Amino acid sequence: MPPAARRSTAPTGGIAWDQAELAPVVLLAGSEALLAERTVERLVAQAREREPAVEVVRLDAAAYEPGRLSVAASPSLFDEPRLVVLSGLHQGTDEALADVVAYLAEPAPDVWLVLQHGGGVRGKKALEAIRASGATVVACDPIKRDADKHAFVMGELRRARRKAEPAAVRALLEACGADLRELAAACAQLAADSTGLVTHDLVTRYYGGRVEATGFRVADAAVEGRAGEAVALLRHAMSTGTDPVPLVAALASKLRTLAKVGAARGRGLDPVRDLGLAPWQVDRARRELAGWTPEALAAAVTAVAQADAEVKGGGRDAAFAIERAVLRVADARG
Repeated sequence: MPPAARRSTAPTGGIAWDQAELAPVVLLAGSEALLAERTVERLVAQAREREPAVEVVRLDAAAYEPGRLSVAASPSLFDEPRLVVLSGLHQGTDEALADVVAYLAEPAPDVWLVLQHGGGVRGKKALEAIRASGATVVACDPIKRDADKHAFVMGELRRARRKAEPAAVRALLEACGADLRELAAACAQLAADSTGLVTHDLVTRYYGGRVEATGFRVADAAVEGRAGEAVALLRHAMSTGTDPVPLVAALASKLRTLAKVGAARGRGLDPVRDLGLAPWQVDRARRELAGWTPEALAAAVTAVAQADAEVKGGGRDAAFAIERAVLRVADARG
């Protein structure tokens, strides 16, 4: 049976999805749908392990009708425990939000209630009431920091009982790192289709075209002064349908990393702890900074900023704008 309710001691942002445990009320807060889905799967598995006869009821707050939560939480004929999942509170009807607040005043004794809110201002008062009730809060925010993406990949492979070379993780992030669901699918495919250590060669075999022509490869070549290679990779990426905007974004991201690591060195900061960079990023940036002066880095940033404005509508030829930026970055490094 569900444990007695108690006030959560989790931080404001909530606990990580893979630390979520059953509680009378659990709130999944954040817009990353994959993490919310993973949390629900985890909680359902825990409920079935604890109570094999548990009934799982799923409700959609956007299509909610008055009283549905009360019905779902009411004792059944055979008094089985229930796990009720009410998703989409950020798009929920007024009745859904009102019923959730009313339920919190007197939670059902044999029910675990999982509430999912994808962010935004809709349902703000209900969210405040849920948090104030002592509900466990699970953070389902998008993973943006490179260090967190690296940890996500390692966690995916660890759950599949696999290990990976650092170079393999870097290649996988470069190929799929912008989309968490795609990144998870790639980890699952590599784990299912191979055995032993996940190597860089294995990732390249599956995602070689995307890895070699990705914007990050273009940026790597440019900041290392390899102009010919950078332009060749850039043209290949664009010929296979890559939009100029993410290519410029990758170049800008690379330069930001160099600037952060360079500034951290002068201020006594730890780039991993204080700036959220992955260790491999810091090591690489430190090696690459050996060929840059502050003035050259500033010139490169200016060139990329100009290209960014032009590919977003400020120029006539986006392809020309980004190629010019790549050449200017490589020239500044040289």
